[in-house]
Amino acid sequence: MATRSLWRTRGKLAVAATALLTGGATATVATSEDPATALKLCTAVPVRLYRNTVTAASIAFDYEYSLWGLSEGSVEKAKVKHEVHLRSARKLQELCFKNGGIYIKLGQHLGQLEYLVPEEYVQTMRESMLNKCPVSSYDQVCEVFKKELGETPDKIFEEFDPVPIASASLAQVHVARTLDGQKVAVKVQHTHMTDTATADRATVEVIVNTLHGVFPSFDYRWLIDEIRESLPKATTAIVAIQELDFLVEAKNSEKCLENFRKLSPHIAEYVYAPKVHWNLSTSKLLTMEFMDGAHVNDMKTIQKLGIQPNEVATLVSRVFAEMMFRHGFVHCDPHAANLIVRPLPSGKRTILGKRKPQLVLLDHGLYKELDFTTRFNYAALWKALIFSDANAIKENSVKLGAGEDLYALFAAILTMKPWNRIIDPSVDHLVIKGDDSERAERQMYASQLFPQISELLRRLPRVILLMLKTNDCLRSVNSCLLQGSSVETFFIIGKVSSEAVVEAKKLQRKSFLSRLDVLLEEILLEVRLLGMQIALWLLHLRRALTG
Repeated sequence: MATRSLWRTRGKLAVAATALLTGGATATVATSEDPATALKLCTAVPVRLYRNTVTAASIAFDYEYSLWGLSEGSVEKAKVKHEVHLRSARKLQELCFKNGGIYIKLGQHLGQLEYLVPEEYVQTMRESMLNKCPVSSYDQVCEVFKKELGETPDKIFEEFDPVPIASASLAQVHVARTLDGQKVAVKVQHTHMTDTATADRATVEVIVNTLHGVFPSFDYRWLIDEIRESLPKATTAIVAIQELDFLVEAKNSEKCLENFRKLSPHIAEYVYAPKVHWNLSTSKLLTMEFMDGAHVNDMKTIQKLGIQPNEVATLVSRVFAEMMFRHGFVHCDPHAANLIVRPLPSGKRTILGKRKPQLVLLDHGLYKELDFTTRFNYAALWKALIFSDANAIKENSVKLGAGEDLYALFAAILTMKPWNRIIDPSVDHLVIKGDDSERAERQMYASQLFPQISELLRRLPRVILLMLKTNDCLRSVNSCLLQGSSVETFFIIGKVSSEAVVEAKKLQRKSFLSRLDVLLEEILLEVRLLGMQIALWLLHLRRALTG
């Protein structure tokens, strides 16, 4: 009976796929202004949707069949579940690689969701999705160049390496030399991206919604809204889409640096983005200054450069705290492949004689602007988290959309800590150790609270979901640099978020008395930060004395 039911499940998924496939293929070719592209779409999309359907059905069947009849909490069930997780993660990985494009992006994101998906998925996706993305052929690259600049790369550049040095989900990067001898990095959009992005979004939506209909506990519908937020938007119901625009990415990079110069001048020299060669850039081609340095997770190279990893972790935390709490213009894809570290060009050194780092930000395609209210509430929430203020955590979590019932869970997802640790007044209450026991505890909570987590992610505004994604990426970077996290990084977050809250209140208060209140709050804040700094020094001293 169970097997028959499961095969009916696979049948439901197949019916959904068939309905989508036959609903508009002929109309697409007939009505498109570009029949060749439309024909390519109509041949590619059915194959991709078929892969999606088979993979989703196979994974669902494997879970239901393999775990059928096993006692909850038994050693045997735990062992079998681990094996199913691994098999399913590898199936999903294979699907992402075969389909490419937004599927790689989804795989990358799943690799950051330690609080939601099993460890086997996190590790499988994290190990493969950043550095093993599909590559477009040189002929395809030439096709993009001809459409965008009218010539092949060898006619436009003095030198152009046909083999990319990196390939990501949406584009790949080639090293070249301009006619005046400058070494540049040329980012070329994958040719299939704009052909299938809209349809890919639709197919993912069908699969996720169908799985939820068949298995109500499988609720990843929030993921659909996140895809809509970060990928091209459809301009018609069929093929025409607003293209992934590298010119927007270039403008984002310049705006980011301008924000640091104007709003955070004290650390502006520690942040950099490659200069854009505008005359060699279009919506699908981006030519930038070539950057040498170490990726932020390459510990050996960072140390060879004479830079301390903890200095890098501190800088990363400070840069993104400034973006989130002061600028309200946030780079939302700060995974390790998009962050490069190099010695500060000015040659400044730390007290210990080590070279100071400069953080180079790459891939400025995904930014989010926070309106004043959201930025203020998010900063106030992090201030409350750092200072263990339970009432303010609840107040600001509710304002950001978590609700009165799930505010504690929201705080736990942000910090990866249980509520009793979040409100613990000790200075290191949010530090993540990164050991196996802590990871196992997180996975246990994720498994037990999956329905509540899904509901929280469904109700949170899209902008907050992107902040969660950014937070996940930064946590992963810190984990590489520090094997967990450090008190110093949380001190920085507390300092920047608190100062941003005070600055925002100054703008809002007009009367003398209200401004006096803010001044008193600012004085108290400085006292609290000083106390936290002293506690940090004492903590370091105790650790040094105890070995």
